[in-house]
Amino acid sequence: MTDKDKGIAEAKKAWEEQVLKPALARFKERGEFFTSSGIPVNRLYTPEETADLDVVDSLGFPGQYPYTRGIYPTMYRGQLWTMRQYAGMGTAEESNERFQYLLKEGQTGLSVAFDLPTQMGLDTDDPLAEGEVGQVGVAIDSLADMETLFNGIPLDRVTTSMTINAPAAILVAMYIAVGDTQQVSRERLAGTVQNDVLKEYVARGTYIFPPGPSLRLAADLIVYCAKHIPRWNPISISGYHIRDAGASAAQEMAFTFANAIAYVEAVRQQGIAVDEFAPRLSWIFNTHNDFFEEVAKYRALRRMWAKLMRERFQAKDPRSWMFRTHTQTGGSTLTAQQPENNIVRAALQALAAVLGGVQSMALSCFDEALAIPTEEAQRIALRTQQIIAYETGVVDTVDPLAGSYHVEALTDQLEQKAWEILEEIEAMGGSVPSIERGYMQRTIQEEAYRFQREVEDSKRVIVGVNRFSDSEEQRTPIFRVNPEAAANQMAKLAAVRARRSSQAVGQALIRLREAALGGENLMEPILDAVKAYATIGEICGLLREVFGEYKPPTGL
Repeated sequence: MTDKDKGIAEAKKAWEEQVLKPALARFKERGEFFTSSGIPVNRLYTPEETADLDVVDSLGFPGQYPYTRGIYPTMYRGQLWTMRQYAGMGTAEESNERFQYLLKEGQTGLSVAFDLPTQMGLDTDDPLAEGEVGQVGVAIDSLADMETLFNGIPLDRVTTSMTINAPAAILVAMYIAVGDTQQVSRERLAGTVQNDVLKEYVARGTYIFPPGPSLRLAADLIVYCAKHIPRWNPISISGYHIRDAGASAAQEMAFTFANAIAYVEAVRQQGIAVDEFAPRLSWIFNTHNDFFEEVAKYRALRRMWAKLMRERFQAKDPRSWMFRTHTQTGGSTLTAQQPENNIVRAALQALAAVLGGVQSMALSCFDEALAIPTEEAQRIALRTQQIIAYETGVVDTVDPLAGSYHVEALTDQLEQKAWEILEEIEAMGGSVPSIERGYMQRTIQEEAYRFQREVEDSKRVIVGVNRFSDSEEQRTPIFRVNPEAAANQMAKLAAVRARRSSQAVGQALIRLREAALGGENLMEPILDAVKAYATIGEICGLLREVFGEYKPPTGL
C-alpha cells in the first residue's frame, strides 16, 4: 500500500468515526442495498475498491482489447447507435404503412415483430392460429406477404432486424427472395435475424423442434450467411428474453454466453473457422432499472466475450473479439398502472444503455403493457432516443463513467458472478444439457418468484403499483388490431395457393425432405421452397415430420 493509499484509508476511517457514526445514531438507513444480481451496494466507494484495477490490461482503451470501454475508438462521437422501434401488426399491408411512417420520423433501421402463428411455423388458416393472427406482430404466410411487407422499401438502403427464432431460416430466405426481386445483390443485404432458438426453451416458449435439430438449423443459417450474405448478422443471441422471464443481470449474462458457446461449437463442427463467422455474431440484451448495474453489465459483457473468443476459441481477427449488441428497454418493467410512468422508465434505461456503449437500441413504448404500441407511443420512444443523442451531451466523450469507483467495482463484481454461473453450466456439459435438465428454466423461475414476492411484500417499490398509486387513473388510448385482419389474411393465403404451381411446391418440399434427412445445409432447399411460394406452415410441417416436436421436461 502506497502512502497515498494509506492516507485515503486513514481519512475514510476518520470520516466513519467522526461524521458517519453520529449520523447513523440519529438517522437509520432504509435497509441493506443490493443490485438485481444480489451484489451488495456499498454506502461509499473510494479508490480502495479499484486498487487492483489494471487500467491498461483490464480496462484498456476504446477500440482495443478487451473492449471494456467500447468497441470503437470514437464510439458515438463518430456514429450514433442505430435507432429502431419494434413494429408489426395485422397484415403485411398495415405493417408496411407503419414502417413507412417510422422511417419518415427519422428511424434509421427497421425491426419486425411477427405474430404468434408465424413464430410457431403455422399458417393463418391453421386451427391452432385462431385468435392470434396479427395480434402481436405481422402475419407472414408466404413470400407474397414478405413482398408486400417491404413494398416501396429498398433493401439496399435500410437495415432490417427480424425477431424470429424457430422458423428463422425460412424468414431470412423470404427476405433474400425479396432482395432478388428488387435486384439487390446478396452482398448488399444488411440486417439481423434473431435465430436464437436455445433461449426459447429457457425463457420464451416459441420453439418447434427439439434442441438438436434446432441447433442444426441455426448453424446452417450462420454458415450460409458467412458464405453468401456477408453484411447480414445471422444470429442475435438473446439475453433480452432471459431477463424479461425473470433472470438477474448476472444470470442473463451467463445463460446467454452459454447459449452462444453452443452456437459457436455447432458452426465449427461444420468445418467453418471461427474467424469466418464470429465477426457477424450479434446480440440483444435487456436494460432494466438498476441504472449503474446496467451500465456495468455492458462493460463486463464486452470484456467477457473478448476473453472467450481470444482465449477459448483462439480467434485471431480482432473483429471476432468485439461484442456488438442491440438493446431493448425492459418490457417486463412496464406497468399497466399509470402507464405514462413507463416513459420515464424507458428514458432512464436508454440512458444507461448509452452510457454502457450499445450499438443499436429500441425502447419499449409506454403503452406496451396494454397493447401493441400506438403511433404516438412509438414516436415518443423514438424522440426519447433522439433527445439523449442530441441534447444531453452524454455522447460527446467515450465511456464517460469510466473511473467511477462504483461503476468499476461493479463491472468487476458482475463479471465475476457471471463467470461463476457460466462455470456451473459448463460443468453440466454446456447449454443444451442444462436446458434438457431444466436447470436454466428452474433458476429463472426461482429468481422471478423471489422478485415478485419482494413486490408483493413491498420490499421492492414499483411506483404506481405498490406505492404512489392513484384511486382513479386516466384511461390510456390503446391500439387495436383491425378485426378483419385474420379474414383478410386467410383470403390472401387462399389466393396464393390458387395461383402458385402445385407441382413446383411439391418438388421443392421433396427436395427439402431429402436434405433434412441427410446432412447438407438446409438453406438452399428452404430458399427454393420459399420461391415456389410454399407456406411457412407447409415448410415447418415437413420439418416437424422429420425432426419431431419438442416436449419440455416435466416438473418445470
